[in-house]
Amino acid sequence: MTAPLRAALYLRVSTARQAEHDISIPDQKRQGEAWCAARGYELVETFIEAGASATNDRRPEFQRMIEAGISKPAPFDVVVVHSFSRFFRDHFELEFNVRKLAKNGVKLVSITQEMGDDPMHVMMRQIMALFDEYQSKENAKHVLRAMNENARQGFWNGALPPIGYRIVAAEQRGAKIKKKLEIDPLHADTVRLIFRLFLEGDGVKGPMGVKAITCYLNERRLFTRDGGRWGLAQIHAILTRTTYIGEHRFNTRSHKDREKKPESEVAIMACPPLIDRDTFEAVQARLKSRDPRMTPARVTSGPTLLTGICFCAKCGGAMTL
Repeated sequence: MTAPLRAALYLRVSTARQAEHDISIPDQKRQGEAWCAARGYELVETFIEAGASATNDRRPEFQRMIEAGISKPAPFDVVVVHSFSRFFRDHFELEFNVRKLAKNGVKLVSITQEMGDDPMHVMMRQIMALFDEYQSKENAKHVLRAMNENARQGFWNGALPPIGYRIVAAEQRGAKIKKKLEIDPLHADTVRLIFRLFLEGDGVKGPMGVKAITCYLNERRLFTRDGGRWGLAQIHAILTRTTYIGEHRFNTRSHKDREKKPESEVAIMACPPLIDRDTFEAVQARLKSRDPRMTPARVTSGPTLLTGICFCAKCGGAMTL
C-alpha cells in the first residue's frame, strides 16, 4: 500500500478588511482541509499569510513555504491553495515558483481551479494568472483613484499623521466613518518652535540650521511624539512639509519603487494650517540658499560676510579679500 501524498496548505488574505469580507483565513482553511481529506492527502503543515499582497514575494510565510518545498527531501508533495491568486498575482512569478517547486517534485494545486499537467492545462493556468495580474492592477488603480478623491475632499486616508496633528472622526457615510486632521495642541508648539529656530534662532544665537535645531531639541529633552530623539531627516521633513500651511500632499510617490510622481497625480488635502504661508516660504528660500547643490558649504558657513553674493560687474569674478 502506497503512502498518502503529503500536503501543505498556503492561506493568504491581503488586508484585514478582505479577511472579513472576502475569503477569510478560517474559510480557506476549512475548504482546504476538507479537500485534502476527500482525496486522502495527509495534511502536514499550514502556512498562514495574513495581510500580505500577492504581487510580490515579500511574504515571510511564502518564503518559508518555498524554502521548505525546494529542500531535499521536501517535507510535502503538494502545496494546496484556494486559488492561484492566493499564491501569486504576477504571471511570471507564479510560473517561476511553480517550476522551482516542480524541480523538487512538489506540485501546486488549487481547490477551486483544478487542472492537470498537460500543455493545455499549463496554458490555462498561465492565462488565469494573466487575468489575476490584470485584475490586481485594475483594482489598485480604482482604490488609488478613490483615495485621491477622498483626500481632495479633505478626508484623511489613514496612516500616522504628521507631528502636530491628530486624527478625528468627521462624518459617517453608511458604515464608513470619514476622518480629518486637526491640530494636536500637545505637539503643535514643537513644530512652531522648529520653524522659529530656523528663521530667527532662540534669542541668544541667530538662525539655526537643521543640525543645530536637532541638537537644541534633544539637549532640552523636547522629544518626538513617540518619546524618541530627533534626527536630521525628521527636522528637514517638518521644515519642507506643506501640510503645515494647510495643504497635505497625498500620492506623491509610487508605492512600489518610491519614485516621485508627477505633480498632475498628486492630490492636495486641505487641513488646518499650523504655520503661515509667508513663514513657510521664507524657510524654503533659506533652505534653498543653504543647499550645497545650489551653494557651496563655504558660502553659507564661511567667515566672509559677502562670500558668494558680491561679484565684479565687469568680469563676473567673486569678491576676494
